[in-house]
Amino acid sequence: MAQPLTPEAHGEWLPQYDLEGPAEQSRATVFFRVLLAIPHFIVLIFVAIAANLALIAGWFAALFTGRLPQGIADFLTGYLAWSTRLNSYVYLMIDDYPPFSLEAHAYPVRIEVRPGELNRLAVLFRIFLMIPAVIVLNVVASGWAFAGFVIWLVVLVKGRMPQALFEATAAVLRYTTRFGAYGMMLSSAYPKGLFGDEEGSGPRVTSTRPLVLGPPARNLVILFIVLGVLSTIYDNYSRFQG
Repeated sequence: MAQPLTPEAHGEWLPQYDLEGPAEQSRATVFFRVLLAIPHFIVLIFVAIAANLALIAGWFAALFTGRLPQGIADFLTGYLAWSTRLNSYVYLMIDDYPPFSLEAHAYPVRIEVRPGELNRLAVLFRIFLMIPAVIVLNVVASGWAFAGFVIWLVVLVKGRMPQALFEATAAVLRYTTRFGAYGMMLSSAYPKGLFGDEEGSGPRVTSTRPLVLGPPARNLVILFIVLGVLSTIYDNYSRFQG
């Protein structure tokens, strides 16, 4: 369920991505990871349709009232949480199979969003405001995907994700979650924190909160960005040549 904005939250609340790790993983499930995720992809197509309809209704409501209706906020939060759990599973962050549910409090991957008051002007121009974040997300996600086969091999051989890779992937997934929360008006905070949090930025809640990246993890995030840029250039060049 979406958590209401509480008085102790100072400034804009940034959505959080929680997961303990890295943990041991079954090599068999790692080997077949994408195939195992297919049922979720199919179900989420229909959930996404409902979420988009709810988002349209929520946009009109937020434009006039300055906030999402509670029911819509809860549903969109559940959809975002489900997507995040699936992304974490596909990105080899966790071995536990995600449940087919909007709510899964016992599942190791959790998000925390706090829907609250929204700037009506920011709601009106939401799509345009999202463009810079879309570019960043597409680049870093493309870079991770470009390196995905190597990452898959590493996890398959080791039976777990190395610490630096875990941190870097968590940074990508957290940014993805924050982007989704902003786009669905579950947060007024613009997506940020791709390179993690500052040391001492808060008490430890989980391995990813606060998400403090070591130098190797930061270098991996930079590598994802570089690979994403190169991949984008190559794709555009191929289309131009075609």
